[in-house]
Amino acid sequence: MSLLKRNIAANFTGTAWQALMSFAFMPFYLKFLGIEAWGLMGIFATLLSMFSLLDMGLSMTLNREMARLSVLPHKEQEMRNLVRTLEVIYWCIAGFVGISVVSLSPLIAHHWVKAEQLSPQTIKQSLLIMGFIMALQMPAGFYSGGLMGLQKQVLLNVISVSINTLRGIGAILILWLVSPTIQAFFLWQIVISIINTFLLALFLWRKLPPGDTKAVFQKQLLSGIWRFTAGMSGIAILSIILTQLDKVILSKMLTLEMFGYYTLASMVAMSLGRLFTPLFYSIYPRFTQLVSVGDQDGLKQLYHKSCQFMAVLILPIAIVIALFSYEIILLWTQNSVTAEKTHLIASILICGTALNGLMNFPYALQLAFGWTSLSVFKNVIAVILLVPLIIYMTTHYGAIGAAIAWLVLNMGYVFFEIPIMHRRLLRKEKWRWYWQDVCIPLVACISVAGLGRMLLSGPAPQFITLLYLIIIFALTLGITALATPVTRAWLFEQLLKIKCYTGTKY
Repeated sequence: MSLLKRNIAANFTGTAWQALMSFAFMPFYLKFLGIEAWGLMGIFATLLSMFSLLDMGLSMTLNREMARLSVLPHKEQEMRNLVRTLEVIYWCIAGFVGISVVSLSPLIAHHWVKAEQLSPQTIKQSLLIMGFIMALQMPAGFYSGGLMGLQKQVLLNVISVSINTLRGIGAILILWLVSPTIQAFFLWQIVISIINTFLLALFLWRKLPPGDTKAVFQKQLLSGIWRFTAGMSGIAILSIILTQLDKVILSKMLTLEMFGYYTLASMVAMSLGRLFTPLFYSIYPRFTQLVSVGDQDGLKQLYHKSCQFMAVLILPIAIVIALFSYEIILLWTQNSVTAEKTHLIASILICGTALNGLMNFPYALQLAFGWTSLSVFKNVIAVILLVPLIIYMTTHYGAIGAAIAWLVLNMGYVFFEIPIMHRRLLRKEKWRWYWQDVCIPLVACISVAGLGRMLLSGPAPQFITLLYLIIIFALTLGITALATPVTRAWLFEQLLKIKCYTGTKY
């Protein structure tokens, strides 16, 4: 198996296991802690996303530089010094984030969160613990970026699977046997964050090529990467505004209970990112290497293969969840009230997330060329146009309005960013992207899953509903794969190999 295929397989295994852990343990969290505590977890995720803008693009910069330098001769010492330099900066940022969250905890607890069951003191204590978690958890993303750039995804996912298993099982045991409180839950996250960050840092340094001398902080190394880092920082800041503003507004306007329902719907929709994120991080370093050696034909071929594979991977899941969101959430939570309050929000959000996923490889192509200005420009325009829309829709239509704004945002990316990008990179590939990479798999998905939706008549026993959903998804995935050129050719190739093998055998 090639390195690229091995990395893709490792990333999917790690992400699938992480998703399984999250979905398996969520009902237990709700049982032990209640929906308001789940809303508090949503606030933690929002704060983590907002403060991650202080990453300033360092994680992605380290990813790109490790991939680029690894294929260039005599760069071993520079790689080690760069990691040390960015590491020092990153830990300073993480410390600032932790102090900021701790300082803001009284204000958030008493004047922002609207809780009915959890006391302000409980919320304040939870926020204080969150500050420590964030200070310890942020550097894990930095070290992960370095391992990904070195294409050590197998090792990274071994660590990820182990940590996420320990995180979930340990949390359930503590809530069951020690203390069923949100404070106990977050204290366990501190322990897990320490272990995770330590392991990632240890293995990144061990996997770096040996240098002539000890790694040192070198300020001059920043001069070669500051443009890319600044661009990534701008993209991160604007992306946080666009993706987290709805949650900030809703956390203020809604009760903690209703925000918990929105967080649950968002979890369903954003779980799609667990599919396209590992594929992005597997192939992006390869894009960077192809650009570094000037292999345009190889880059074009890999670009379309990746885009079509991405579409076949995420569109069947997204369309089936969007059309059957009520049934899926009801099967998952066993709560008809929860399903009723979350299913429409989840349907709209996952459609927007699917479009966002389709844009991952065009975005990776831009970063491989070191071109960050387009993403900065598009997000500036999006903030100017869509932030007022988000505020208006949220104010007048609540959670549904915020979900629609997310969908509109990603539709804009698909229709406006792609033509601009392909006027500069991989020219004459625009219509192939729209037709082969997106439209063919999308039409196939909607046709099959839509017919399945129309044929579903009335309530049915849960086992029958689950079996029906599995059949509809399998049909949608299979027909989409056959309709899309790259995956169809791959399937026929596998069938031919099987035929040749059986023919030789007999």
